Amino acid sequence: MWWQYILVFICAFAVDVVPLPLPPAFTVMILLQIVFKLNIWAVIILGVSGSIVGRYILTLYIPKISGRIFKPSKNEDVQFLGKKMKEKGWKGQVVILVYSLLPLPTTPLFIAGGIAKMKPYYIIPAFFVGKFISDMVAVLMGKYAAENTEKIFQGIVNWKSITGLVLGFLLIAALLFIDWRTMIQHKKLKLRFKIWK
Repeated sequence: MWWQYILVFICAFAVDVVPLPLPPAFTVMILLQIVFKLNIWAVIILGVSGSIVGRYILTLYIPKISGRIFKPSKNEDVQFLGKKMKEKGWKGQVVILVYSLLPLPTTPLFIAGGIAKMKPYYIIPAFFVGKFISDMVAVLMGKYAAENTEKIFQGIVNWKSITGLVLGFLLIAALLFIDWRTMIQHKKLKLRFKIWK
């Protein structure tokens, strides 16, 4: 049924539009592909598309939220980090690509890019390539393991998913509480916890 494919897009979008490190979109894609026995390539294309649209919207609205909840000095600090990343040119693109290929939450990447007011076209192309490759591998592996559905459901909450969630929160905390300007300019680690308005 066509609505099941739309559900893949909507779920991948919903997971990647929020500024919290939720389970990766590919877990939802695998689940829906197994439950509804959907065409795997349609699931991959629609799921990755939903993720891209979700991340794009995240980069658009996160600067408005950050301006309301963080002190101007924290926003300026993350914007400085974004400018440094843009100065790297193609090396910055390679970092985004490699980061997207790793089994790490990409939420901190888009929060940083959004707060830094980086144009989405700077982040999205490299993210798309990495996301498509990593999600394709994950969904294909999920299809291969479909005959072991019980093990997959038991494996959703395991040390890897918990580690990914904790790591996602730690990356967001690092983004928010490290004084990046001091770190980059003076090579000194300085934490700043008074970032809220």
